[in-house]
Amino acid sequence: MRFLFSRRWVLFALTVALLAWGTSLLGQWQFHRLHNRKLDNSLTAHNLALPPVSLDSLMKVGEPATHEDQWRKVIAHGTWDDAHSIVLKYQTRDNGQPGIDVITPLVTDNGAAVLVDRGWMTTENSGDVRPHLPAASTGAVTVIGWVRQDASGRATQVGSLATRAIDSRTIATVVPYHLYGGFLDIQTESPRPTATLEGTVLPDDTSQGPHFFYGLQWWFFGFLAIFGFFYLAYDEWRQARLVRARAAGAPPGDGSEGA
Repeated sequence: MRFLFSRRWVLFALTVALLAWGTSLLGQWQFHRLHNRKLDNSLTAHNLALPPVSLDSLMKVGEPATHEDQWRKVIAHGTWDDAHSIVLKYQTRDNGQPGIDVITPLVTDNGAAVLVDRGWMTTENSGDVRPHLPAASTGAVTVIGWVRQDASGRATQVGSLATRAIDSRTIATVVPYHLYGGFLDIQTESPRPTATLEGTVLPDDTSQGPHFFYGLQWWFFGFLAIFGFFYLAYDEWRQARLVRARAAGAPPGDGSEGA
């Protein structure tokens, strides 16, 4: 087995050790994500089951909505500012149908507004032309909606009252009033609107995603690398033994004949 101390085999062993270590870490990362997914599922299920509370009890003007309050229901009273409705572009549903979400500010009695996702509509909107939006109701309305957190990144940029992701901080720069942090996905509106949009798709709080199987796959790759190293080492030893046996003119037995 002296060949294992050769430069080639030492480098090979180090490479396999690094691969095994890396796949072990990646597997642990996937199982950590699974743990977080389970926690999020538990929080989502708990929040969805809670009764609605007042808007001001969970959301504040200029302050971000918290992760702990995501998918809680709140009641908001106000009037729609349809003139500042925002098009949320490139939104598809499960069947792949292209469309948009319509985001309309609901101006409350204190003068600040909360962004409300009124729902989804199918459209061939390419992002260059603003589609015709169904008008919001006039007069005072009461909305019950689920609290959602702001998005972040370049997708939140707003141009021509359109965006690819909702961020109340960015949208606040294009409306003439202060905004509550976060936004709402509408559940109900009273009085009932004349034009209705397709409602929110609630999250599946039972799905754990692919993290468990991804974690197993990474650990299997690490095991495969280690197994492969020892198999190749055994094969090298076996081939060397055959060569020595042939050189000595002896049959390549397993060494047990003289036992």
